[in-house]
Amino acid sequence: MSVTPCRPKWKGTMTDRERFNNQMHYRPIDRCFNREFGYWDENFHVWEGFVKHGITNNAEADAFFNFDRMATIGGAVWILPPFPTEVLAESETTQTVRNANGLICEVPKDGHSTIPHYLGSSVQTPDDWKRVKAEHFDPDHPGRRVDVEALKKRFPPDRDIPLGVGTGSMIGRIRDLLTLEGLCYAMYDYPAMVEDMVETACVLVEQSLDRLLPHLDFDYACGWEDICFNHGPLVSLDFFERVVVPRYKRIGEKLARHGVDLWYTDCDGDVRPLVPGFLESGINCLFPYEVHSCVHPGELLDEFAPDLRIMGGVDKMELKKGPKAIKAYLESLVPWVERGGYIPFCDHRCPPDVKYEDYLYYLDLKEKMFGMP
Repeated sequence: MSVTPCRPKWKGTMTDRERFNNQMHYRPIDRCFNREFGYWDENFHVWEGFVKHGITNNAEADAFFNFDRMATIGGAVWILPPFPTEVLAESETTQTVRNANGLICEVPKDGHSTIPHYLGSSVQTPDDWKRVKAEHFDPDHPGRRVDVEALKKRFPPDRDIPLGVGTGSMIGRIRDLLTLEGLCYAMYDYPAMVEDMVETACVLVEQSLDRLLPHLDFDYACGWEDICFNHGPLVSLDFFERVVVPRYKRIGEKLARHGVDLWYTDCDGDVRPLVPGFLESGINCLFPYEVHSCVHPGELLDEFAPDLRIMGGVDKMELKKGPKAIKAYLESLVPWVERGGYIPFCDHRCPPDVKYEDYLYYLDLKEKMFGMP
């Protein structure tokens, strides 16, 4: 679908790629990099601007609001082939399904966004893992190959947008596979199994990077964890530092050998206890940095400056309160936007209880404060 932007792109004298790299490396910029993380599925049904213009997904929304562009590519570094998805039972309001991760979960029939209620996992014991590993984690599966030549044509060295390489997940996806409860038990009941799962994830990412890094000029790397909640990590620090961090280090060393010195991971919740391990291994940027579960981004940026960067950190709870609160919060971010190493946007998918007109006010104010004069 061709999308007609509803607003002009912010004025600038740099390309999106130049601006992103300069801002993330504390170098001079023409103006702030302008992006957002996206929206809940419900927004596409209730926000007037989306409905009126037929905007149905986050990619279309990015074009609709004319944000600065960036792209990420990577190989298949998790379950392959996926488990067959099937409906096991249903009630008037819910379905019990086995999903692509092999999890049995209860989901709403109306499709509204919510965290599924997980009922069971395909991996309960080391014998289960041995079988699932053989069936779904074969590093030589043909689906893990990448068409490097096509990617080189699509993303030439002289492109105008920043390009990232995916680094998968060392523990978040394992949490998905085992369920949170299952992971908590397995770390103590079957520690060797869990470590082998982390090692398997690491090897798949290393293999993907070996296929991509020599052939494309990447500006950043990005991973996904979601391994924290609003009171801290969902795994013990001992486990994280002993099992996960060494695998991050292997990936970080590989990235560094190819000149990739910016690496962010997507982790919600209170990430503060994990930051030292992240930085030690090369992960030096947090995304989308949920404020309500943690602290004001400036506090963490000051504590770990200049090594740490943040993308996100605009408290969605403040966006719900209307223009006065939005203005006050954006004003609180000014010193760190001006210093560099920080790109502000909503600290997760923007929820539908933010009014559309207030969101437009937020975008206008952000341009006025952080765009070119």
